Amino acid sequence: MKYILVTGGVISGIGKGIIASSVGTILKSCGLHVTAIKIDPYINIDAGTFSPYEHGEVFVLDDGGEVDLDLGNYERFLDIRLTKDNNLTTGKIYQSVINKERRGDYLGKTVQVVPHITDAIQEWVMKQAKVPVDDDGMEPQVCVIELGGTVGDIESMPFIEAFRQFQFTVKRENFCNIHVSLVPQVSIMCRCTTPLENSVKEKISMFCHVEPEQVICVHDVSSIYRVPLLLEDQGVVNYFCRRLDLPIESRPRKMLTKWKEMSDRSDRLLEQCSIALVGKYTKFSDSYASVIKALEHSALAISHKLEVKYIDSADLEPSTLQEEPVKYHEAWQKLCSADGILVPGGFGVRGTEGKIQAISWARKQKKPFLGVCLGMQLAVCEFARNTLGWAGKSFCFVIDMPEHNPGQMGGTMRLGKRRTIFKTKSSILRKLYGDTDYVEERHRHRFEVNPELKQHFEDKGLHFVGQDVEGERMEVIELEDHPYFVGVQYHPEFTSRPIKPSPPYFGLLLAAAGKLHSYLQRGCRLSPRDTYSDRSGSSSPDSEIAEFKLPSISQD
Repeated sequence: MKYILVTGGVISGIGKGIIASSVGTILKSCGLHVTAIKIDPYINIDAGTFSPYEHGEVFVLDDGGEVDLDLGNYERFLDIRLTKDNNLTTGKIYQSVINKERRGDYLGKTVQVVPHITDAIQEWVMKQAKVPVDDDGMEPQVCVIELGGTVGDIESMPFIEAFRQFQFTVKRENFCNIHVSLVPQVSIMCRCTTPLENSVKEKISMFCHVEPEQVICVHDVSSIYRVPLLLEDQGVVNYFCRRLDLPIESRPRKMLTKWKEMSDRSDRLLEQCSIALVGKYTKFSDSYASVIKALEHSALAISHKLEVKYIDSADLEPSTLQEEPVKYHEAWQKLCSADGILVPGGFGVRGTEGKIQAISWARKQKKPFLGVCLGMQLAVCEFARNTLGWAGKSFCFVIDMPEHNPGQMGGTMRLGKRRTIFKTKSSILRKLYGDTDYVEERHRHRFEVNPELKQHFEDKGLHFVGQDVEGERMEVIELEDHPYFVGVQYHPEFTSRPIKPSPPYFGLLLAAAGKLHSYLQRGCRLSPRDTYSDRSGSSSPDSEIAEFKLPSISQD
């Protein structure tokens, strides 16, 4: 097993996750089996109780693990399936050591950070690195480990010491470290706005005690998927081959050439499609990281440039008209001018009335709409209010799950991969999924639609076309006589891949671009002018085109 540790300095958010993902990508493109581990030095057991403003979105894995959003990057870049144990936190380590101490595993010894905590970190990494993450079930050959935060943080010290020891445990030829550092233009992966001159790289080499070839410049690029190309062009693969004695037979040019072709094509897109994202965490785009990626995947699949119009749902509410009329009218102007509307998941009461207003407008104006998790639940509430005439009634449209424990916050939701059964063959979403009988998607919710009221909605045209295996949980809604009005209880953005866009999001983009009807008529096939497939018929391997730029130092 080969281990590559990625650390960072100066500021958090410098791009360690993208660089770790890119390193894994170029090694996987060489034919190696690659896995990834994210270490977060905070004391929380997992990311489940974080505010989206605190740490960005909570990414959910197949096994229900609520983890750091960087694991989403790993899954999308490498097209692998990780588990909750691929996200290691200080809380998990201390919890495991304390449990052992209570059982008497340490034979009465004084339990200390060194060696007990540091040993536990090393044991966790070595054990998890062997867990298969590819569909073929093969044991990984390379493990890329990202240490969150920055070197020098107090909470990072046990992990730094653990890996100082780890390099001797696994031997030099099996371990190397990539340090990502900021270069204010006046590692080592050097983050900077423009490429570095050789003289600067030589100076960094001298003062950091590394060879010049080990100083890699990762400057700002238009697409994060140009980052693997930057690394490969600067000889990273050749260096790893020598340093870690990797069994690589050929250079990964074929796969990475396709990435370059796709990135070039994305820069030349002319047609644009706009989606209004109506949520309560819109001031911080990382709060909806996977949602944005899923939209980008789908937009590029139909050769459109994506414009996301972020709308704070509270700004759409009548109370805002009284207090801040300019903000109210600007929010409604954004909503009305968008080609499609998305109401993603979320928690809490604040802003829900604005989301209902947006859903009502989408339904009445026949504007393409997708509701995810809370977005689906509010679509049901809006329909009950305005179509069934149940406004002010005591009926509970959305109910607490029977198994929910309100006295425990962490890990108490319905989490992870669950099966949804399609109840009708005429469902648009079923067709978008490839006319399959069922799908398996990841969930994260505490509330769900009341199944006892199902028939009242269906009698008026809102159909529950997808349900759980027992038929007791409402999973997918579709509105008849509408170009695209879909709600899903699960979070399809978590399984969206650059080469395989999430069907619910893909349907939204198709409808917003006016292409859904023709797509369905052709048997769910894109016309040649709509697709980005190459002449051989194989799809471009990626379409996630978020810009990769340096963070503002003031954010840290």
